[in-house]
Amino acid sequence: MEKVKSLLLLLATLVATITYHAGLDPPGGVWSRDGQRQQNRYKAGDPILSVMNPSRYMVFFYCNSTAFVASLVVILMVRARGLIRRHTLEVAMLLCLLGLIGAYAAGSCRDMFTTVKLLALPAATLVYVVIHVVFFTLDHKEMSYEDNRKLEKRRKRLLLLAILVATITYQAGLTPQGGFWTEGHRAGDPIMADTYGMRYQAFFYCNSTSFMVSITLIILLVNPNLYKPGIRCYALYVCMVIALFGLMGAYLSGTIPDPQTSMYVFVLVAVEITLIAITAMALLVLLIFGEANGEDDSNSSRPGPAGDRAMRRQHKSGNSARRKYMMVLAILAASVTYQAAIKPPGGDQAGNAVMRLNNPARYSAFFYCNSTSFVASVVVIVLLLQESLQNNILLLYAMNTAIVLDLLGLLGAYAVGSSRDWKATGYVIALFAAVLAYIAIHLVLWFLGRR
Repeated sequence: MEKVKSLLLLLATLVATITYHAGLDPPGGVWSRDGQRQQNRYKAGDPILSVMNPSRYMVFFYCNSTAFVASLVVILMVRARGLIRRHTLEVAMLLCLLGLIGAYAAGSCRDMFTTVKLLALPAATLVYVVIHVVFFTLDHKEMSYEDNRKLEKRRKRLLLLAILVATITYQAGLTPQGGFWTEGHRAGDPIMADTYGMRYQAFFYCNSTSFMVSITLIILLVNPNLYKPGIRCYALYVCMVIALFGLMGAYLSGTIPDPQTSMYVFVLVAVEITLIAITAMALLVLLIFGEANGEDDSNSSRPGPAGDRAMRRQHKSGNSARRKYMMVLAILAASVTYQAAIKPPGGDQAGNAVMRLNNPARYSAFFYCNSTSFVASVVVIVLLLQESLQNNILLLYAMNTAIVLDLLGLLGAYAVGSSRDWKATGYVIALFAAVLAYIAIHLVLWFLGRR
């Protein structure tokens, strides 16, 4: 019962957050001044889409509002045990997620054919999962308690990632980089679709694929009858990887104006993976060298079977805590860096960052730091999804190194993106150095006090 409450509260909070922002910042933007189009008069601040395409705007508005109101009802009534037992709140939550799909399909594009293609994505995902489950779980055996416990952990990881992806792609798809035209017959259409047509198409389809797949995953992960076979045969893992690669593709196409810079991100992915591999190999060499020097042939110094089991449990618990820590940090970094790239500091003009035009050196520093952090976080997330790698202590330490690089990139992006002069940037970096110095002094004093 408590797990169901936590799940419903988490999902309802997600839906309420993104639908609230989407309702206040609607797709198509708002009129900048009063005017009239044919027989429709409008005022400054009114949604452009409500005038240019009223039927599409009404579909978006009602779907988004339905999801928002239903999520608030779930949040308010989540403590009612009777509603949970009757699965009433789960039905309301499903209505929220379907409302998100409808709102995104109506608000992110302007023609019916594209809307139909978007709505086909969740159906295609469901069909794939069903086919995968049918063909790869024919030899299904009864699961033990330990297997069920592991499966629940996998489900939590997948659900957390799906919520991350859905959160950041929903708003990015409704209000893409570059903004919207506010005048003429193209008012309400994305500017980037006209100025960088190929880039916008790539961004739109990658972002939409990522969003639709993640929402479908959330729907599947709510029902045990659906997610248990899907996780056992790795069908849901495949969907999650597709969503993450869609996120990466949207980042590349939505933030990078030239192919040469795009190559940097691909090279960065290779460098991140190479760095993790080299770090793991170095740790392995050190471990082997240390064992060779400290080898003791006496059996008396070795712990007994009970001691071995206790050490293994402690070791496993420590690894699990380390994985959770890295997953949370990677999700945090991926979320904020993706949003910062889509809405860069200083704003954008026709799909091109303003800072890139008037302060290219500062923008380059922001872009490379932000991209380093984003790529590092996505690489760590993908590696943490691999079941066979999760108990590899050397790889965990290597990924911890990547997380440090991730956070340093985040710091650098904030330092250069939050200010417009190098003095203020230096202040942020100096503040970080001062905090590190304080921690180092504190650790030294603590160590000396123990002696």
